[in-house]
Amino acid sequence: MKIAFVGKGGSGKTTLSSLFIRHLAANEVPVVAVDADINQHLGAALGLDDGATAAMPALGAHLPLIKEYLRGSNPRIASADTMIKTTPPGRGSRLLRVTEDNPVYEACARTLLLDGEPVRLMATGPFTEADLGVACYHSKVGAVELCLNHLVDGPDEYVVVDMTAGSDSFASGMFTRFDMTFLVAEPTRKGVSVYRQYKDYARDFGVSLKVIGNKVQGSEDIEFLQDEVGEDLLVTVGHSDWVRAMEKGRPAAFELLEATNRLALQALQDAADDSYAHRDWERYTEQMVRFHLKNAESWGNAKTGVDLAGQVDPEFVLREGLGCAERVEETADPDALVSPRPHRHQPAPQPA
Repeated sequence: MKIAFVGKGGSGKTTLSSLFIRHLAANEVPVVAVDADINQHLGAALGLDDGATAAMPALGAHLPLIKEYLRGSNPRIASADTMIKTTPPGRGSRLLRVTEDNPVYEACARTLLLDGEPVRLMATGPFTEADLGVACYHSKVGAVELCLNHLVDGPDEYVVVDMTAGSDSFASGMFTRFDMTFLVAEPTRKGVSVYRQYKDYARDFGVSLKVIGNKVQGSEDIEFLQDEVGEDLLVTVGHSDWVRAMEKGRPAAFELLEATNRLALQALQDAADDSYAHRDWERYTEQMVRFHLKNAESWGNAKTGVDLAGQVDPEFVLREGLGCAERVEETADPDALVSPRPHRHQPAPQPA
């Protein structure tokens, strides 16, 4: 399941995404965590110190490697240089799985131990001195979008992405890449303003959106959120001594998180798991192609000097059966591609 956490700056989006990642790990669910927020706080929320956070490899810095690997032997892609952030997979492309080993994870991911359970962490990377004044945030998250386009995940596997604050996610098609989007909202007018923007922008794309009310102090806060977001309100979360200790760099064992907050996290997992029944790979692929063609016409063709519409394989649908890149390259019949689910990956851990 691909899960996004969004919300306005300061809403607690990163804190709640890190708690959800810890919850999944405690339940022994395979997780890839992605920090797609330019502020890069997810590593620290998962227990990394400043040095380890700074040493995280940046996905954007490895974009040539990512492109070359994902391109595989796809005959519609002449070279990795012609791939852009929206390039969709086709027959011959290499795909990513949550639990496998591959060169992309080797270069771009680090494995953390969260109370003894392994979680892969990837990060877009911060702005560098060379970026200042000449680059935008979306130049960094292109690598995340490209990886999500080529990722095949199952119902018992999770990719959790901590997105950029506000409604900036809609500047790319990445907002359509998720099975469930959790929007973190405080019980204030500003807190629910991003919800209204997200709801409006996502209306025509089938985005599953649920609201987590954060920093809730009483029944009046709950009533305010219920009035503002209605049935989209899934759970509310209040003060947590465990989180306060974590933010000071002294987290207790995760099993000591308050029972009410553990129940809230389970409600998030239940909602995400329930959304699997509505997964539509055909629509997912169609949206991928739609945004690729839009980007190609807008800027991609001019940048690469190639008509990028030719990268679209009209016979290809991304789906769970496409779990093995080698099988994709060996056959031209997408209906014949069925591979067994891999065993859970147990990478060499780096203690958080």
